[in-house]
Amino acid sequence: MISTRDLTLALALLLYGCGGGTGAARSDDWRAALAQGDAISAEWALKRELEAGQPANELAPFLGEAELAQGNLSEARRWLGSVEFAPAVAAHGFHMLGRLRMAEGDLPGAGQAFDRALTGAPDNPELWLDIARLRYRGGEQVQAAEASHRALALGPDNVTALLLRAQMERDAHGNAAALPLLERGLSVAPDEPNLLVEYAATLGELGRANEMLVTVRHLAAVAPGDGRALCLQAVLAARGGRFDLARSLLQRSGDAVQRTPAAMLLLGVLDLEGGNPISAAQVFDGVLRRQPDNRRVQVLLARALFLAGSDRELIARFSQEQLDPYVALLVARAYENQGDRAHAGLYLDRALARSAEMRVGVLPPATSLGMAPTRVVARGADAVTLVRGLIRAGRTEDARAAAKRWLLKHPGSAEAMALAGDAAFVAGDWAGAMRHYHSSAAIKPSWPLTKRMAAALKAGGHPGAAKDLVAAHVWVGPGNAKAAAVLARRSASLGG
Repeated sequence: MISTRDLTLALALLLYGCGGGTGAARSDDWRAALAQGDAISAEWALKRELEAGQPANELAPFLGEAELAQGNLSEARRWLGSVEFAPAVAAHGFHMLGRLRMAEGDLPGAGQAFDRALTGAPDNPELWLDIARLRYRGGEQVQAAEASHRALALGPDNVTALLLRAQMERDAHGNAAALPLLERGLSVAPDEPNLLVEYAATLGELGRANEMLVTVRHLAAVAPGDGRALCLQAVLAARGGRFDLARSLLQRSGDAVQRTPAAMLLLGVLDLEGGNPISAAQVFDGVLRRQPDNRRVQVLLARALFLAGSDRELIARFSQEQLDPYVALLVARAYENQGDRAHAGLYLDRALARSAEMRVGVLPPATSLGMAPTRVVARGADAVTLVRGLIRAGRTEDARAAAKRWLLKHPGSAEAMALAGDAAFVAGDWAGAMRHYHSSAAIKPSWPLTKRMAAALKAGGHPGAAKDLVAAHVWVGPGNAKAAAVLARRSASLGG
């Protein structure tokens, strides 16, 4: 019986033949197919080369590349993991092996393969891009930025390099800083879907809705099967209050798009607006399981639970947290609904107190401190759990030592820098905290990080500098209402 895979390849051969005058594949057709992203046709042409007597060790890197592009990791492993590549193609073979190891989650193995590829192709921008992705996934943001700069220097018109640099610039300096790189990429490849998606999203974050709409329509025209265009249109519709249209567009975007956290978040908001808080709570809970420290999603989940009348679950999930003032208010009302006025008053006081000033508190760890040291600290989440647990137990020096060990292991990680800053903060070392926070913010600034920096400055006797820091954040992200409110209060307290 013919397999689905064999049938797909056979159909590809028919299409492949229709493309040329004679229907016969030239010996270099597979190169063009790979360059055009047609992995199925490339695989078929490569196998014809094998049948014609071309040595397997010369074609293995490209067969592996074709299989990787189709998501066939087991077939890619057959060509990349067990064949000794011919010297002329070895650099490409190890490059593809590194991609395979990354897809398998073997980051050390990927690094070793890329190192071997570099010996034969040190000036390959695509290789440096993959090294940048590997280092970013490994939490080495500084080294990732260096590799991405190297890739762009080697390929100044490389669209993928421009896109990656734009994403890193956005993370480090805000959405406006990413626009020139995205526009430069679009000048080279005006119909590139990934660039168009990123450009449209960036315009939307900057409040340039009309330009975003023009870009999304162009994306839909050049890539009619790309569900991301529908998702972006759904965002625009939701922002315009057209929630039924937004839901319809999102439902047509496809399963792959709908499973992304951004699309799930939009779906939850649409459920809330549509009067279905139970469904919204389920969606927000799913997002929160994937992003447990996302405070915005926590607020939305709390609101959904309150509107659904799930007072007991709301109290169980949020009464022990360092609460956002609005969530504290919801918890107070949940206690009041249960007739517990004493606890309601307590949380109402917390809500009012935290609304009056920016507060910084210790977040609870994901697991108990008793469990944390028994595990090998191999992931950032484990390091955060250990340090938070030590801080909550009052063991500040142990927390600083654990954070320092993690930072020494991952010196290019913005998260490791921020964690070391947190440990210094709770120990009262405001200057040490600021050094680590500044290093982290240079790579990946955020409002939570800005709050901690401002709190450290104020505690260290520099309230004016704290206000200026918040003002700078508001300037870069004017849509952050909380930051604007904090700035207004600090300006009033300092007399201007």
